[in-house]
Amino acid sequence: MFVLLFGPPGSGKGTQAAALAERLGVPHVATGDIFRKHLREGTELGKLARSYMDRGQLVPDLVTCDLVGSRLGEADAAGGVLFDGFPRSVPQLYWLIGHLGATGRSLASVVNLQVADEVILGRITGRRTCTNCGATYHAVSAPPNADGTCARCGSAVVQRKDDTEAVVQDRLVAYANQTFPCLEQLVDRTPIHNIDGVGGIEQVKGRIFAALGL
Repeated sequence: MFVLLFGPPGSGKGTQAAALAERLGVPHVATGDIFRKHLREGTELGKLARSYMDRGQLVPDLVTCDLVGSRLGEADAAGGVLFDGFPRSVPQLYWLIGHLGATGRSLASVVNLQVADEVILGRITGRRTCTNCGATYHAVSAPPNADGTCARCGSAVVQRKDDTEAVVQDRLVAYANQTFPCLEQLVDRTPIHNIDGVGGIEQVKGRIFAALGL
C-alpha cells in the first residue's frame, strides 16, 4: 500500500498524514523528517545535503531521491508507506515509480487535498508562534492574549518570517509549477482522489477515509 499525499502548503497534509498512515498500517514518510534524521546523524547523505543547504541552494533531485531510497530500504517500509511531501517534482515522481517497480511494487492511490489559494493565505499568514514555548496561534481563529503574549507562558507571540504573504505566494507558485504537474502525470497510472481540504480536521479526515474505502 504505497500512497501519495498531495496538497499545496497549508492544505493540512501534515495534520492528516499521521491519522491516515495509522489507519493504513504503514509508516508516514515525510522528506523533512528524513532530511533531519540524516543531518542529525551526520551520514554521508546528510553531509551531502548540508553542503547544498549551507550554500543556500536547493538539494538536487538525485540527492533527495537517494535519501528517500534509504528510508524505503528499511524493514518497516517493505509493505507500503504514506508519502508526504514527496515527490515534489516530475523527475522525483519517475524515480519513485522506477524504484518501486524494480522491486515489484507500485503506487496504490493518490490523495490530493484541494484548498483555494486565498484560504491558504488566510491560514498561513494568520499563524503566530510563541518565541519561548513554541505554542501556535491564529490571528483570527485562535488568537493569543490581547497584548500579543502567549496564553501558556506569557512570552511574545510573533509571525514567522516564512509565514508572510510574499513567502507564501512564492511557495504556492513553486507548488503549481513543480509539484502539481506530478498529478497530471499520474492521471492514467494511479487512482487519484481529490478531497475538499476545507473544514474541520475530523471532517476532512472522514472525506479521505471514505474515498479510500477505509
